[in-house]
Amino acid sequence: MKDESYNNKTETYIKGRVSAVVPVYNGEKHLANILDSILEQTWPQIELILVDDGSSDGTVAVAEGYRENFAVRGYGYRIVQADHRNASAAISRGLPYVTGEYLIWPDSDDRLERESVAKRVKFLQDHPQYQCVRSLAYYYEQETGEQISADEKTGDLSKEDLFWDILYSRTYVCCGCYMLRSESFFKIYPERHIPEYDVGQNFQMLLPFMFYHQCPTIPEQLYGVCVREGSHSRTKLTKEEEYRKYRDYELLVDEIAEICHIEDKSSRKRIAFWKANRRFHLAVKYGNRKEAMKASKLTVKYSDQRLCLRLKDFIGRCFYDKWIVRQFAYYSHKISKFRKK
Repeated sequence: MKDESYNNKTETYIKGRVSAVVPVYNGEKHLANILDSILEQTWPQIELILVDDGSSDGTVAVAEGYRENFAVRGYGYRIVQADHRNASAAISRGLPYVTGEYLIWPDSDDRLERESVAKRVKFLQDHPQYQCVRSLAYYYEQETGEQISADEKTGDLSKEDLFWDILYSRTYVCCGCYMLRSESFFKIYPERHIPEYDVGQNFQMLLPFMFYHQCPTIPEQLYGVCVREGSHSRTKLTKEEEYRKYRDYELLVDEIAEICHIEDKSSRKRIAFWKANRRFHLAVKYGNRKEAMKASKLTVKYSDQRLCLRLKDFIGRCFYDKWIVRQFAYYSHKISKFRKK
């Protein structure tokens, strides 16, 4: 039976409690990863809000089988059932139930190291000037458990202003690495509802928060990312699906810009550059010269002082056809004019 809408938007949070909102869809075979790792945490105050996104397998049965284990451990445990939509909608269904001082939202197939919650809470307790903190992650194979290399950038770990680095994919958005103070999060989303798209959930959770708050990094691998066949991130998309995904991300970022009240010309220009750059790479991937030419002109128009790096990337990605020669001449001309300004 599906839970009814929950409207108790508490303005107080239980001190020391960590609320974990975990969306899951058809997780019968992997849900134990996150459930077991939460039960193994050393931190004494945790509540798990597990949101089933309309699974058609035995996910709910697996989840129900853990009730006694959570009760024995002394952790809160709630299963919220919803119609199938997407991960961001599932998180929205779980947010009204959050009562903890701290908020995390790990994926249902990943795992937390035993000290993951405790070390992040301790950091925030010792550094009250920060509203969030993150750790590092490692990646492992589902079948063997062996760690593998990741393709996600870490970036400059000394940086604390992460909004643009996250948007530009210069650093990671690995969801289980981040811990936020709930009160600060719900000042951004007072209705306890994030934008719901078929893409993203981490952009919705992180970007507005990072726009307003600094985020330091604990340089330890406290979160394990499961790499498995059939996961959402490893599903191969068709050309049409990928173009739709890119379009949805643009709409999402536009909405996030509204949430953050981003109106200054410089920031809007940076967002426009992000869009054009993504469109360019997608057009190159599918050999769409017309769209690539159009997007490349926009990247020049909206680019900043790192234009020489954009040129280097342009050459590296497009040296598959002679039309690069014409594009190179165009970029060189623009760079020359830019430097004279």
